[in-house]
Amino acid sequence: MWRDQTRNHVTGIAVALCAICVGVAACFTASRKVFQVHLDLQSGNPVYRQIIDQFTGGIASGALASGDRLPTVPQLALDLAINPNTVLRAYRELEIRGVLHTQRAGAFISRERTYAERQRQLNQMVTEVAARAGSAGFTVDELVERLRKVHSDEGKKRR
Repeated sequence: MWRDQTRNHVTGIAVALCAICVGVAACFTASRKVFQVHLDLQSGNPVYRQIIDQFTGGIASGALASGDRLPTVPQLALDLAINPNTVLRAYRELEIRGVLHTQRAGAFISRERTYAERQRQLNQMVTEVAARAGSAGFTVDELVERLRKVHSDEGKKRR
């Protein structure tokens, strides 16, 4: 019972913090930090892909760490006001990629990956992004420029 009360208290804090953030669709605590999931329904990018990108980005930035518990499928679907099958699809793909693992107790961020696994994943992501950008009419130079800008903007936010 104590664990349930503590979890509800932490969840309540996350929801309160979420209400402060403008445009945030869902928040949850991970590694004692609040992690925010944003959806852009106008982007043309499928919602399940946006969820995948948010979690993989959270891992890359250090906001999500090995062993962090993710919201349940029904809870994240409720928080984002989307179909649970959409969340389930994202979780299944993340599990296939080895990013998360599921247990009876829920979904968790998987262990740290080896250097070779990380490089393979980075190559796959770069290839996907380059292909998507190219099909949208962007050049590699424009893509690289935007990556640098996003990276420098993220560095400014952390300070």
